[in-house]
Amino acid sequence: MVLSRAEALGTGMTKRQLERRIQPGGPWQRLLPGVYLTVTGTPTRRQLEIAALRYAGPGSAITGLAALRRSGVRVPDHSVITVLVRRGRTRVDRAFVRVRPTTRMPEYVLVDGPVQFTMVARAIADAAREVPGFRDFRALLADSVQRRRCKIDVLARELAGTPRKQSSWLREALAEVADGVGSVAEGDLRKLIIRAGLPMPMFNPRLFVGEEFLSKPDAWWPDAGVAAEVDSREWHLSPEDWERTLARHARMIGYGILVLHFTPHQVRTQPDWVVAEIRSALGAGRQRPALGVRAQAAA
Repeated sequence: MVLSRAEALGTGMTKRQLERRIQPGGPWQRLLPGVYLTVTGTPTRRQLEIAALRYAGPGSAITGLAALRRSGVRVPDHSVITVLVRRGRTRVDRAFVRVRPTTRMPEYVLVDGPVQFTMVARAIADAAREVPGFRDFRALLADSVQRRRCKIDVLARELAGTPRKQSSWLREALAEVADGVGSVAEGDLRKLIIRAGLPMPMFNPRLFVGEEFLSKPDAWWPDAGVAAEVDSREWHLSPEDWERTLARHARMIGYGILVLHFTPHQVRTQPDWVVAEIRSALGAGRQRPALGVRAQAAA
């Protein structure tokens, strides 16, 4: 059990008894100033989360990567637990706890017993201060959306309430999502297309031949009948999804679509080659008759 000093003394324990319990070799251990674990051994992550909230005080809430992990979003290994507190409360960072004073305490939080944590949209916005770069941040957002942990409109509302100087990554990532980009690798491809001055494709459109659904490529240039796929198994949730993707690619080729395949590594490390391949395919595609493929923009 995790107890604060006030809770321990509230049970009738004296200060002297408490000090004896947390001495070296005693039955308790100190996790944070004024916060104790009533057993020895390595504390669990849940116990550390409870300790962080006990330390931060009433009304505090876990946010950032720790909150995203609780919501089932894939996050990088991170031992720090970030906790929001109302601005003006005198708490400083200690050990594994990072205290973030804010004037924007969330109106609603998620609750798991004694653990309070922010909803996914707020956790994503706050995680920008915990990850080393934009690609890592974009991965969090993409995973949250793909796993249906958060909707785009909810993220957009969070962006509207986030101070501008703290929201540049969230704004950039949502701009990519608005274009239909659905993963880190696709985001890298989008940035490369813009930087190279290539015609902007549709991202993740639904392609139809007549009324028959054909495919949903990562990028689509309708005037040339060219599709580009960034082939990363990481963004397919199972081997069955991967096999369906390969079958879909075969169907596109069967209808005359020029399908380009790039790996995320190639997009990052061989940008000139990727750009040259796209330019060549667009030039070849525009010399052919129209394919009769109808595209529906990503919702």
